[in-house]
Amino acid sequence: MNTTSSRPVRLGIIGLGAQGGMYAKLIGDGRIPQLSLGAICDVDTAKSAVAERYGVPFFDEHLAMLDSGTVDAIVTTVPHYLHPEMGIAALQRGVHALVEKPAGVYTAQVDELIRFAATTPELTFAIMFNQRTNPLYVDLRNLLASGELGALRHTSWIITTWWRPQAYYEQSAWRATWGGEGGGVLVNQAPHQLDLWQWLCGVPRSVFAKCSYGFRRDIAVEDEVDALVDFGDGATGSFITATHDIVGTDRLEILCDRGKIVVDDSKTVTITRLADTEQAISASMSAADVVDLFRGQADLGRYMATSTTTYESRWGQQHADVLTNFAANIVDGTPLIAPGADGIHGVRLANAIHLSSWLGEEVPITDFDEARYLAELNRRIRAEGTSPERPVR
Repeated sequence: MNTTSSRPVRLGIIGLGAQGGMYAKLIGDGRIPQLSLGAICDVDTAKSAVAERYGVPFFDEHLAMLDSGTVDAIVTTVPHYLHPEMGIAALQRGVHALVEKPAGVYTAQVDELIRFAATTPELTFAIMFNQRTNPLYVDLRNLLASGELGALRHTSWIITTWWRPQAYYEQSAWRATWGGEGGGVLVNQAPHQLDLWQWLCGVPRSVFAKCSYGFRRDIAVEDEVDALVDFGDGATGSFITATHDIVGTDRLEILCDRGKIVVDDSKTVTITRLADTEQAISASMSAADVVDLFRGQADLGRYMATSTTTYESRWGQQHADVLTNFAANIVDGTPLIAPGADGIHGVRLANAIHLSSWLGEEVPITDFDEARYLAELNRRIRAEGTSPERPVR
């Protein structure tokens, strides 16, 4: 923990794009009292003007910043492949690390970061899962954890509100490539949902998936995903996402023994609570009840009660909340909302979805074959011929 709690924690921002710029503004506006801006790092030296405006040092190389003594902590707003190596470099130098989502592209590199972080327990290691601060999902997690709705039966999330035109992908040569970005919608748009889904429902045991690569866009990576997961004990789930649906749908359903949760557009929550388990209700019905049911005359109010709540958007404040929590953990040990080690779950599920679609078979998640995935990823990077293959450690 930080022993210099008399002053704010000095945060270094690595990568001053839209996200890094937002963090600089949040700190500059005084919205994170325990954080101050310590330095800015970006390979584009023209961005030194931003550092000058904030009155902090500028570096065009992250190791130079980490060795400068100007920062106590860093946040990595850089391409996905770089998050693990920059996180490790910071922790090696006694600097706290907050990595952006996803924690990396493939599980082997995220595992390496997590293992190293475990050797520096005095340092804070967190991930920017800002959606975990959304009161909607906090309330749902608490409800599910309470056991009130019983055991999970099925869950589905259709999240296709990521429409991206072709020009989006043509902004940079590295975008939507295996070597540059490491994937498509699973690693770029949907990591928050992959995290939230497992945060709410648990980590699935296996997945069978069909992905479409360059389906509606001229890209190498996936722009549509249909995945079926097995949570064990008969519970299943489906995850559907795409970047070519201009209308878009955002609907999460969680069916349990004693009720159902439906979330529309990440803001309206409808919860139906059953008077007993669904099986007990089924067993209690007589033949006459079944006739009434088929005629539409059954009094379903005897069996269930439904409530609907609409939540206000807290976009922007969510990022401030994670930064505030990160600083508080450094200063006084406040528990982390999103410990860095949690970053492995979304990456592993995304990797397993890719691997299942490549192999055409069900892939285990709890005993995921990292080497097999990396070999398949490198085969695709090699075919592109524009980026080096990823190392096998």
